[in-house]
Amino acid sequence: MKFSLAVAFLATASAFSPAFNTQPRVALTPNVEVSSDVQSHRTRRSTIVMDGKANAIRDRIKSVNNTRKITMAMKLVAAAKVRRAQDSVLATRPFSETLQSVFGGLINRLGGEAVDLPLLTKREIKKVTLVVITGDRGLCGGYNAQMIKKAEARVNELTEQGIDYELVLIGNKGITYFERRGYNIAETMPTGQNPTAKQANEISEKLLAGYLSGETDTVELLYTKFVNLISSTPSVRTLVPLSATDIAVEEDEIFQLTSESGEFSVEKTTKEAAEPQEFPNDMIFEQDPTQILNAILPLYINGQVLRTMQESVASELAARMNAMQSASDNAKELSKNLTQVYNRARQAAVTQEILEIVAGAQAVEN
Repeated sequence: MKFSLAVAFLATASAFSPAFNTQPRVALTPNVEVSSDVQSHRTRRSTIVMDGKANAIRDRIKSVNNTRKITMAMKLVAAAKVRRAQDSVLATRPFSETLQSVFGGLINRLGGEAVDLPLLTKREIKKVTLVVITGDRGLCGGYNAQMIKKAEARVNELTEQGIDYELVLIGNKGITYFERRGYNIAETMPTGQNPTAKQANEISEKLLAGYLSGETDTVELLYTKFVNLISSTPSVRTLVPLSATDIAVEEDEIFQLTSESGEFSVEKTTKEAAEPQEFPNDMIFEQDPTQILNAILPLYINGQVLRTMQESVASELAARMNAMQSASDNAKELSKNLTQVYNRARQAAVTQEILEIVAGAQAVEN
């Protein structure tokens, strides 16, 4: 009984006693001094790497490179759509030239007679219809913001003059902006990436119906004029009432997207006004020339609406090309800087490991 109690007491005491270190100890004589390298190694701090680890930097580099691939692809897609938009403009060019030529010939045939047509008659302006053309999507730099700013400035100008207004919005970006701010909106519709004659005809019919019925006194087009791949200018032009002189002498500009030395560029060609068609003096018209002019003018307005929409789409695509090119350049620069940071961090980590190995070897030798 006494023996068992003694064993239990010893077991209980050993449970609360500190554990002994079973590993062999290296005895240092009082005459041996620890080297300064070992001392500095003991006080050395670990190398700080951005984002905590070098792997985080490597993942970020990979992410930036993937983003650059996406922006470059978007730039090439925009370039292809610019070419398509140019083909659409060139396809409508013969019809516009013929229409302008016939119109000029009829004006010359009438001579100095006063042409009394509703679309050519100016009247007192009490209400203005503003047709604002914006894009359906973003990622195109300041294209949409500049057009919206231009429209707001025109609305404020009309309001200060005491003239009423209404907005016909073409493009989702403009629709979203003006609807949230409570502007007077008459019609809304998307722009699309490839405006068609059917879409332009639908818009022009509504505009002409409002003008001929007296609901509005003038119609103004606010669109983005294509200058080149780098710049575009928000512009305002009066669609209705028309001026017979301006129609007959109006020039045209054609832009061709080309690639020189691997870089995109634009060739600009100015087309002079079409020569008026000559009608013989003894030619007899089945209808009065004034009635023919009255039938031609809606076609001309339809062509102008289509042309401004196509030019706005081309400006939007050019702005998107520039935005994606800038994003790609920025991604390339960021990837370069991150690669330098990653290489420095990796080199610092390798250097520290080498110092630790050397310091441990010196400690063992001593």
